[in-house]
Amino acid sequence: MNKIIFLGNGPLAEAALEVLEKHFEVVFHARTKEDLVKVCEIKREMPEVHGVLASFGVLVKSEILELFEPEGILNIHPSLLPLYRGASPIESAILAGDNGFSVSIMKLTKAMDAGPVYYQTTLKDLPLDKAVIYRELARAGAEWICENIDNLPTPAPQDEAKATFCGKFDKSMGVLHPETESAEEIFRKIVAFQGFPKAKYAFYGKNCAILAAHRLKAGETAVLPLRCADGQILSIDNLQPDGKKPMDAKSFINGYKK
Repeated sequence: MNKIIFLGNGPLAEAALEVLEKHFEVVFHARTKEDLVKVCEIKREMPEVHGVLASFGVLVKSEILELFEPEGILNIHPSLLPLYRGASPIESAILAGDNGFSVSIMKLTKAMDAGPVYYQTTLKDLPLDKAVIYRELARAGAEWICENIDNLPTPAPQDEAKATFCGKFDKSMGVLHPETESAEEIFRKIVAFQGFPKAKYAFYGKNCAILAAHRLKAGETAVLPLRCADGQILSIDNLQPDGKKPMDAKSFINGYKK
């Protein structure tokens, strides 16, 4: 059985590791900058071990990358590189209105998400659900690695002229503006900002984090409606008033509607 060192944190890493553990012996899981010392020690003691990374969030220095040459550390990046390089590729794709979501397997380099690409694929039938998108892209990337680790193709360089970048979010980005934004824009913000920074809106004078919503169907009446600039209505399903626990829309109405 092939051995790997895995580097990663968060939902993308967790979903990828579920697949990788079924096919590889994971000799070490690096989660922090300090863990990179152990990564170097293991690689020097076991030169045959492979490196796989997903959402690590820590700069891996050149001297570490060199230990894994020539194949390099394989980075599972959830975008169609060179698009959406950076910290929020899935969320940025959701906000941009994308309907297909992609994953790339690239050779990790010192430059952010700029390494040559071993493999790419796009999944076009995923629901607009961030947790599902994370899980399915991670699985697709990890499964390809499992099937191809012993016979990797020559990676192709990225087209730098087509590169786009996405950064980290901040709390100010979560505020919703239904007076100027369409229902589609608002819905995608609610999905993309799940976890952080969370979509925010004030109902009945109470600031709330919007945790879940859906597009109002024909003939359906929303318990807690949000009318948007295009005249469409979103039904708010779950929300969390500041300082309170999450609740469904009916509970919120019962507690806060005067």
